[in-house]
Amino acid sequence: MNKRLIFTFVGAVVSSGCKCVMAANQDGQKRMNVLLVMCDDLRPELGCYGVEAIRTPNIDRFAAQSLVFDNAYCNIPVSGASRASLFTGMYPKFPHRFVNYTSRISHDAPNAIALSQWFTSHGYHTISNGKVIHHVEDKADTWSEAPWRLHPKGYDVYWAEYNKWELWLNSESGKHMNPKTMRGPFSEMADVPDTAYDDGHVMLKTISDLRRLKSRNEPFFLACGFWKPHLPFCAPKKYWDLYDRASIPMASNRYRPKDLPDEVKNSNEINAYARVSTPTDEAFLREVKHGYYACVSYVDALFGRVMEELNTLGLADNTIVVLLGDHGWNLGEHGFVGKHNLMDCATRIPLIVHVPGMEQGKSASMVELVDLYPTLCDLCHLPKPVAQLEGISFLPVLKDKKTDTKRNVFVQWEGGDNFIDGRYSYAEWPKSGHRMLFDHQEDAAENKNVVGEIKYSKVVNRAAKTIRKQKNKYRLNAK
Repeated sequence: MNKRLIFTFVGAVVSSGCKCVMAANQDGQKRMNVLLVMCDDLRPELGCYGVEAIRTPNIDRFAAQSLVFDNAYCNIPVSGASRASLFTGMYPKFPHRFVNYTSRISHDAPNAIALSQWFTSHGYHTISNGKVIHHVEDKADTWSEAPWRLHPKGYDVYWAEYNKWELWLNSESGKHMNPKTMRGPFSEMADVPDTAYDDGHVMLKTISDLRRLKSRNEPFFLACGFWKPHLPFCAPKKYWDLYDRASIPMASNRYRPKDLPDEVKNSNEINAYARVSTPTDEAFLREVKHGYYACVSYVDALFGRVMEELNTLGLADNTIVVLLGDHGWNLGEHGFVGKHNLMDCATRIPLIVHVPGMEQGKSASMVELVDLYPTLCDLCHLPKPVAQLEGISFLPVLKDKKTDTKRNVFVQWEGGDNFIDGRYSYAEWPKSGHRMLFDHQEDAAENKNVVGEIKYSKVVNRAAKTIRKQKNKYRLNAK
């Protein structure tokens, strides 16, 4: 067995030498546990991704002993569809499959085998806590235990109605409501303990489950889905206090790039809440970013508690841990607040994977969320439902971080097709004929659409050809 991994979190207890029993497959290979930690709307705004202004010490320590993917992308920038795509290993298909927040595997791909179902049927005890698959009832019977959310009826489309699920904990928040949606303010700081808000309950349930699972004579697949940093930006006051709002660096490109296609626009999601202003209001944008940062630091602390418990229980040496965001989020770049577009801020995600005995450091390999299903199967020595899976296992990268398994990824949003490789991001909208191209080597912030420049004509033709091949290969063309 690989030498035990010790996560050096502040206040962590050094784990004992006790080792949990690992089930084996028919070939006698030991199967590892899986802890999948998902964060909603989390872009790579973390210290381990080079963001100095944010405070994420627990995730950063975890990343230092894991493989950090610098070029990881979602396949669609919206939670429902992104998670459905991840849990089936299937690309979104406009306009019929996994295209918006209402997407359900059971409706859009009823014959698909969910990742949870595959692991359950192969001897794993599977548990879902918090926001994992977007709709709590979707594929609920594929888990060993009923998916858990704080309230018996779970959360769904109207979960943010004030104060249906007690998302807001300050009495002041009740004075600010959006009359159209009956939602409260977009942000709140309450002087409460970490366990007061929903994600604190998710953390406690996950820790409790780890203690139960330790004694079971079977491997486990435990999914922990934190709601934050999703709106509303409600977090304990101490995490807001980590930052001086006036000192938080703001996006330097709060303007719309010239010749950006009309299809690329701001999300209206935040407008469903109260106390909202326009993206041109710097005071509003500062509060948005402050709230986002506070929520990320809050999730970082909860993640640290879960990892401390994993270590204390002696489970760290045989548990694969995956931390990811389901898509990105604009924090003022180009005048956008939110997701729902094909700009890099909305599609690039953090993906950090720890596999005991495998690579640590950083990988430049292109990866996308449809790749996670086959990768976990390979890591756990399970067969794969190959007829269904459209992603590619990145196990070779986990064994050698200098290699790669693919050179580009494919993202879709509202009829737009996006090709991204190590240097370029090209998108086209077949219906309108609109296109855009960004050269990340020259313009990492995507401030100039260069699709019309002659020197990029070969790049555009190559990218467009790759998109056609991709859509034909997986029959992603609209019918």
